[in-house]
Amino acid sequence: MADLRTRYLGLELQSPLVASSSPLTGSLDGLRRLEAAGAGVVVLPSLFEEELAADPGPVGADPQAGPPDQAGYGAGPAAYLSLLEQAKASLSIPVIASLNGTSRGGWVRHAARLEQAGADALELNIYYVSSRPGLSGGEVEGNYLDVVREVRRAIGIPLAVKLSPYFSSLANLAGQLVEAGANGLVLFNRFYQPDLDIEAMEVLPALELSSSAELRLPLRWIAILHRRWGISLAASTGVHTAEDVIKVLLAGADVAMMTSALLHNGPDHLRSVDLGLRDWMDRHRYETVDQLRGQLSQRSVPDPAAFERANYIKTLASRTAPRR
Repeated sequence: MADLRTRYLGLELQSPLVASSSPLTGSLDGLRRLEAAGAGVVVLPSLFEEELAADPGPVGADPQAGPPDQAGYGAGPAAYLSLLEQAKASLSIPVIASLNGTSRGGWVRHAARLEQAGADALELNIYYVSSRPGLSGGEVEGNYLDVVREVRRAIGIPLAVKLSPYFSSLANLAGQLVEAGANGLVLFNRFYQPDLDIEAMEVLPALELSSSAELRLPLRWIAILHRRWGISLAASTGVHTAEDVIKVLLAGADVAMMTSALLHNGPDHLRSVDLGLRDWMDRHRYETVDQLRGQLSQRSVPDPAAFERANYIKTLASRTAPRR
């Protein structure tokens, strides 16, 4: 049977299947179910900069922060650290903590507290939408780099940065993030776009789960960034099936992160994805994940330009006009 062991952020994993940040990873029961179903690593829900700014006191001082084995979004830092500690005591797989913020400031000190609580690594989710016309792209990137540097100084555990795809030169930024201290990149964060209620005349939050069609964007950039700077790469957004996992591994990812698929199908969905991945590897005579990783990256395919502009014309030409 195929060997699914892999490495991510220097961590030894039994599987490249990752249960990424979601309500499912916000309780000890959910984490146990995900581990039992085959997750190689779990990422806790994000602890937000806004939560930490509203709670400047010592962690653990708020008795209303939430039950000790649950830390969903907005539960607060005390509940978060409690869940992290219990997860580390109960699970045999690595546990990655997550911080979500956009600015330099006191909230960064909580990165060190997450390390002290036992986190095996930290995922830094920089969710920032700039609407200021006077703020240049270079300044936006500089803010990302400043935050990464400050978090890197605060911790000694591996650091992954979760990015959006909305940068004019993503490959260049990736290299700068590595210089700033990132050990890995998670591609990509989904920016949830607001909707409008035309009767109530209000701006509404809108959440839609991803689909496999969204995999193509992270697939392209993982293929481009594979084997550059020696960093770990995680595919996020659009990973739903065993076929999706195979694609991102062939492109060069170390792991495949799943959120929407698990929210829609439940933790046991990991079992069917695991079986599908093993079956494909057996049929194609791949014994290990390392053997197939990057086989279809930009550096490995006969036509590297297929991941750039050359693919544009071919894509348009593949769609014939409808007959009248």
